[in-house]
Amino acid sequence: MSAAALSRPVEVEPRKPLATLTKPLLVVLPFVVLLLVASRLPGWAVQVPKGWTIPFVDWANTLIGHLRDDAIFGLFSFRDLTRGVAELITWPLAFVEGIFVSGFPKIGVAALPWVMISGLAGVLGCYLRDWRLGALAAICVAYMAIFGKWELSMITLSVVLVAAPIAGLIGFGIGILAVKKQWFEALIVPLLNVLQSLPHFSYLIPIAVFIGVGHKAGAIATVIFAIPPMARLTILGLKGVAEEVREAGKMAGCTRFQTLWLVEIPSARQSLLVGVNQVIMQCLAMVVIASFVGARGLGHDLLFRLQALKIGQALESGVAIVLMAITLDQLSRAAAYKQPSHVAPDATFLQRFPFLSATALVVVGSLVLAQLTPYAQAWPSNLALSTAPFWDALVDWVTVTLYDPLQYLRNAMLLYVLIPVRDLFQSIPWTAMVALVAAAGWSLGGLRLALVVAGFVLFIAFAGYWERSLITAYMVTVAVLICILIGLPIGIWASHSERRTGIVKLLCDTFQTFPSFIYLIPVIMLFKVGDVAAISAIIIYAMIPIVRYTIFGLRNVPEDIVEAGITSGCTRRQLLWNIRMPLAFPEIMLGINQTIMFALFMVIIAAFIGTKDIGQEIFRALTFNDAGKGLVLGLCVAFMGLTADQLITAWAARRKSRLGLA
Repeated sequence: MSAAALSRPVEVEPRKPLATLTKPLLVVLPFVVLLLVASRLPGWAVQVPKGWTIPFVDWANTLIGHLRDDAIFGLFSFRDLTRGVAELITWPLAFVEGIFVSGFPKIGVAALPWVMISGLAGVLGCYLRDWRLGALAAICVAYMAIFGKWELSMITLSVVLVAAPIAGLIGFGIGILAVKKQWFEALIVPLLNVLQSLPHFSYLIPIAVFIGVGHKAGAIATVIFAIPPMARLTILGLKGVAEEVREAGKMAGCTRFQTLWLVEIPSARQSLLVGVNQVIMQCLAMVVIASFVGARGLGHDLLFRLQALKIGQALESGVAIVLMAITLDQLSRAAAYKQPSHVAPDATFLQRFPFLSATALVVVGSLVLAQLTPYAQAWPSNLALSTAPFWDALVDWVTVTLYDPLQYLRNAMLLYVLIPVRDLFQSIPWTAMVALVAAAGWSLGGLRLALVVAGFVLFIAFAGYWERSLITAYMVTVAVLICILIGLPIGIWASHSERRTGIVKLLCDTFQTFPSFIYLIPVIMLFKVGDVAAISAIIIYAMIPIVRYTIFGLRNVPEDIVEAGITSGCTRRQLLWNIRMPLAFPEIMLGINQTIMFALFMVIIAAFIGTKDIGQEIFRALTFNDAGKGLVLGLCVAFMGLTADQLITAWAARRKSRLGLA
């Protein structure tokens, strides 16, 4: 008989419900008390007096003014330096745009024919995965030509093709340095956290000050925005290399440099290529938004059409952006997961290099075709197809036919949900909010976490934008709650079978490739402008993570625990609510965390269609080129996200540890 069988079973005393609730009640109690007695509190405890506002904006503007105007060592200012460096990007931009759009008139070389680019995209798709991906890539590229969006699409693609390698190389270098130098990692990781939490527009304002406005400024903003994900995934990939692999390299006599380049980087190849995929998608997302500082391309066209409320034409540009996003995403994903292949030594040239042969055939065939017909070189604008009349007719039909029910829904949402919730949020004393996050931080992570999250909230309170921040918080809270109500059941339903999971994951992957700006189009069609439209856009954009993480959490519950439940006679409902959901809940909370971050990104972009929150202030800062204000407002948004992130991550880690899943 084993020792385990001889040992006396330990009797675990079940936790009493009252004891379980005591700690959460203690966390919430100060907040509830301060909220209930808000009318009896002194004014300074409810609203931060204007005299207490810390002039972060003035300090930031003073620093920026010094960098902008004062010469370093009497030679040149920091702005001169940044503008000089930014000029370097004009050369590769002009070269790539020459290949795709304008050609090189001085040497008599035309731009590549659209049939050639479409064919090469098809060959690349076949090489990376299969003929289905090849067909998808070729059709998406052909859409841009046939629907009259060729030049705009190729300008946007040129920025992505220039910005992505630069951002990838910088992020890769930062990641390597962080892995090799512990002090640098301690310095750079908090900075990456803040940069990844900043809204897109906070990048544009300093760019406008130090680079100026225009296409070049948009490209620089795109580069800077895409650096953090590559740096973070490089750190993650290199740290994930097994120690045994490193030891094997050292035992083979590798130097430190050889260990890095010949052992660690090849071992982290998949993480690094996922980082490349993220860099490309971030570049495409940013180059659309960079139209606000003058970047040309599809984003500028979309912005112009939306401002003119030409929904049909805006939708056509939006579809072109989406198709480009899907193509780039699928090709880069396929590259990340492609495995090396081998051919027989006696294979013919065609068998050894089928895709190189296909590439040569496409190039030669398209050049001959372009000589035979100008339609193969550039699709004539008078033959361009357009679906804009259809979409405009649909908008008119929706406006006329569904006007009453949509207006009723819009007004009901405003009167019975949004305005009461907004008033409730605006009545929250700042002291109550500080007490709530500090108590939650202390409960979940001790004194250090309490000080960090309380510091974030105090920064927002004393920066002078407390009321605007509360409006942002109300919009995000309403949107996230609705996302949970819709996304959680979808995730539960999808987790029941492989087929459902595959369908929902495909939809999530597709929607996640859409640049955030696209989501404004349908909500404007339905609800015009205002809080209802903005919150609807946030819900559509931010629902993806909660669905994805719910599926992941439920499908990754240890199978032996599920089997134990089945053996005990649990029904399917009991298995779900008593076993799977409690074990998957930490992952679901991480999904909610991501939903909050997505909602914060989108709420700033949704300010474009008329809100009164902190996003509107960022738009004003961008309009008046107020870099200090834009930076402080961006930090307010980032700190809101980081507060939620720190608390939820700490809770999830503690919960996983308690369940034995960490």
